[in-house]
Amino acid sequence: MQKIALFAFTGELTCFAHALLNAIDMQERGMEVRLILEGASTGLLKDFDQPETPFRHLFFRCVEEGLLDCVCKACSAKMGTLKIAQRMELPLNEEMSGHPSMGRYIEAGYKVITI
Repeated sequence: MQKIALFAFTGELTCFAHALLNAIDMQERGMEVRLILEGASTGLLKDFDQPETPFRHLFFRCVEEGLLDCVCKACSAKMGTLKIAQRMELPLNEEMSGHPSMGRYIEAGYKVITI
């Protein structure tokens, strides 16, 4: 089984939607997928906290299906969304000076893709 770690850095909603769509598509194709929110993408949590936000249903589908592996703690703090992530009970990661480590995913056999 192919293992993919999607590191989403973009804070532009339409671009980020492609990370969500690809995570779902890869899972449906039988791949093991992990979605990691890094950088500006963590700022989108304030958008997904609003019911009218486009692609919100895709975000929460990824959460519900276990595709969202973690949110960068340092970046969510910088983007002002750490409290939202905590309230949503999203997994936070700070293993590498406050950020998720790509190296850990690579060591676990994941192919890392950045979006």
